[in-house]
Amino acid sequence: VQPTQPLNLRATMSHNKPIHQVSRRSPYQGGPARQVITDEQVPWKASVASYQPPVYTAEVVLKQPEWADNPSQLKQMKFNSVDGKIDRRSFEGTYAVDKDSGMPLNPSGRTGLAGRGLLGRFGPNHAADPIVTRWRRYKNKQIVVDDKGRRVLEFVAIKRKDTGEWAIPGGMVEVGDTVSITLKKEFGEEALNTLEASDDQLKEIKANLDTLFEHGNVVYRGYVDDPRNTDNAWMETVAMNFHDHNGSTFDNFKLHAGDDASQVKWTAITDDLKLYASHRKLVEEVYNRLVLNPTHSLIPLHFTEAKSVDE
Repeated sequence: VQPTQPLNLRATMSHNKPIHQVSRRSPYQGGPARQVITDEQVPWKASVASYQPPVYTAEVVLKQPEWADNPSQLKQMKFNSVDGKIDRRSFEGTYAVDKDSGMPLNPSGRTGLAGRGLLGRFGPNHAADPIVTRWRRYKNKQIVVDDKGRRVLEFVAIKRKDTGEWAIPGGMVEVGDTVSITLKKEFGEEALNTLEASDDQLKEIKANLDTLFEHGNVVYRGYVDDPRNTDNAWMETVAMNFHDHNGSTFDNFKLHAGDDASQVKWTAITDDLKLYASHRKLVEEVYNRLVLNPTHSLIPLHFTEAKSVDE
């Protein structure tokens, strides 16, 4: 996140946050089974004498790539502040640091697993998620409506290579990058395959991206209920919506899966939509604002569980 700018330490959405569930999914991807805990045992304030979670940090993280912390420097890390070029602040406010281990504690409570898992940073791991939307239209440019008379909203979804689940084309905020840079970069790499584009194609894509990402609305800032979360490392994101109101902005875009995506497509937001981690809740929020209540007030939308994303 941007070290030079103060963080808004409150989430944009005003819904009360439920107890995390995805963060307790077991077994951990590529790792051990989590210790089973009840909802009542999740908060750190709850006394759980039997809580001794397995400790796991993935081999790829232990190799200390540039995006991962060096555990030997744990005592020198400045949690809850900007630590050199790394922003260790949380959108959730000040998080606790365990006195014995020196490791930060997940602000949403226990997950059944200690260590960093697949995440590089102790504490918050910041991401940015661009939710790019448009109205579904007929060939004559007229907007399609559903059987309830509501306009059909579409967003760009990618199929993740690692889990096979459909998701928003977001990614991690790298050291030195701002959220705005990450939003454009990740959308370009995952949905437009900029990594394999020629110089001329890159210039054209960049110009189109600059136009698309000139105006956006923050949908959410805060903790993400993510399967990679542990007791000591967790995901947080800034999700922004970039909407094509007139139906012409995306005429110059050709979706092409790249980087971490195996497929990419425009997907209608329907009741049976199923997405990776907490991405569906972010997409629901955009649907609330653009379709159910264009004045941007927040209306709970209860989607049913789904079998798959719109194919």
